Amino acid sequence: MDPVAAARWLQRAASTSPWLHEEVASRMVERLKWFREPPSSWMHWEPVNGGLAAHRQIRSQLPDAPCHIAAQRLPQALAATREVGAPAWNPLNWGRHKGPQAATDGTRVRMLWANMVLHMEARPQALVKRWNAHIETDGFLMFSCLGPDSLRELRAVYAQQGWPAPSHAFTDMHDWGDMLVHSGFAEPVMDMERISLSYSGAEPLLAELRGIGRNLFADRFGACRSRHWRARLCEALEAGLPRGPDGRLLLTFEVIYGHAFKPVPRVRMEASTAVPMDDMRAMLRGRKG
Repeated sequence: MDPVAAARWLQRAASTSPWLHEEVASRMVERLKWFREPPSSWMHWEPVNGGLAAHRQIRSQLPDAPCHIAAQRLPQALAATREVGAPAWNPLNWGRHKGPQAATDGTRVRMLWANMVLHMEARPQALVKRWNAHIETDGFLMFSCLGPDSLRELRAVYAQQGWPAPSHAFTDMHDWGDMLVHSGFAEPVMDMERISLSYSGAEPLLAELRGIGRNLFADRFGACRSRHWRARLCEALEAGLPRGPDGRLLLTFEVIYGHAFKPVPRVRMEASTAVPMDDMRAMLRGRKG
């Protein structure tokens, strides 16, 4: 993956969420019912990319849980997630309708929610460790991302034409599980599903792909493409992609879902050991239990 291109993707200006990301997020929201105790606080990582409709769903399910926002373009993300609540002059609504707050390095929450983020991150293990630092002991992470079977039909068309891959490679869910454990999480639960989308033609397909992400493959074509090449691309897609019974073009997306808990930290004692105060409190509580 090209790290410069990945950083530019995160810093882009966006005010709406891709349809696919909203659909995946709505399926993640259903999984919140698996937890016996709803989180008392939560953080939404890159909410505009992850799904603004899903953000409102979670807020309605957790009306009393403080929400924190983490994003590269924080002012825009805060503005996009701000809700019109009850009249501010009513004292009964003070605090209850307080909108999302900006996350800081010291923010700790019971749940960190990150939808469709990891597969566009150039340093995913460092990001997972940052997530771990934001989660309270016994809190949990919920995330989703694209898996390696995504865009397999599109990759086949590019290979037939002798072109570089249309996107960087996506990580397998078992590797994500290992990465979670190495980053301090416990009991990771991973599963996946394949979603098949259909399109009336090459142009709407390309428009949707552009909204979902960019080609971050380090060996992609290094210059601008011409209108002639785009016409060739559309012809190749129309001829090479599979079609459904209704004649529409088909494209597969493998979606990986995962959640993991942050356990009581285990500190390896040496001659001199530094332990964060929050971790020390968690270890002492665990020892009393």
